[in-house]
Amino acid sequence: MIIRQEHPHDYDTVYQIVKAAFSSADHRDGNEQDLVSVLRDSKAFVPELSLVAVCDGNIAGHILFTKVTVGTKTALALAPLSVLPEYQRQGIGQALLAEGHRIARETGFEYSIVLGHPKYYPKAGYRPASLYGIKAPFDVPDENFMAIKLNPTAKPLNGTVEYDPAFGI
Repeated sequence: MIIRQEHPHDYDTVYQIVKAAFSSADHRDGNEQDLVSVLRDSKAFVPELSLVAVCDGNIAGHILFTKVTVGTKTALALAPLSVLPEYQRQGIGQALLAEGHRIARETGFEYSIVLGHPKYYPKAGYRPASLYGIKAPFDVPDENFMAIKLNPTAKPLNGTVEYDPAFGI
C-alpha cells in the first residue's frame, strides 16, 4: 500500500470511492462525495491533507482534513474517511489516519476533530472533544464528536467549532 497526496486526475475515482464507501454506512446523508468536491474549492482545503491509499495500483481509500476554527485557533476537521467496501477491515483507514496525522503535525496543526463512530476513531487516538474544551455547533452525543491532540503540548481549545460554509452547517 502506498499513501500519497491526491492529484486532480484522481478526483473522479475518489468521488466514486466515497460514494461506494458510504452507500451502506449506518450514518450518512448521501452527499459525502459531493462534500469532498465542494471542500476542494473552499478556503478550508489543505491539499497536503487530501490523501489516497493505493493498493495493487488502484486507489482503495481517501481521507480529507480541512481547516476549522475553534475560538481563535485553527484546527482540522476529518471528513470524510472512505475505503472501498472490498478493501475495508484491512487497516487502510487506520493507515490513512496515521499518515494524515503525521502530515498535520508536521505542518503545525495541533488538533483534529471528527464526527464519527465511537468504536472506530478511538483506535487512532480520538477521544470525546469535550475533554479538550471543544464543542460542536450542533446537537450530537459526546461519544460521536471526538478530537485528537496532534501536538502533545497544545493547550485546550475551549470553544465551539466553526466549519467552513462548504459543510452547510
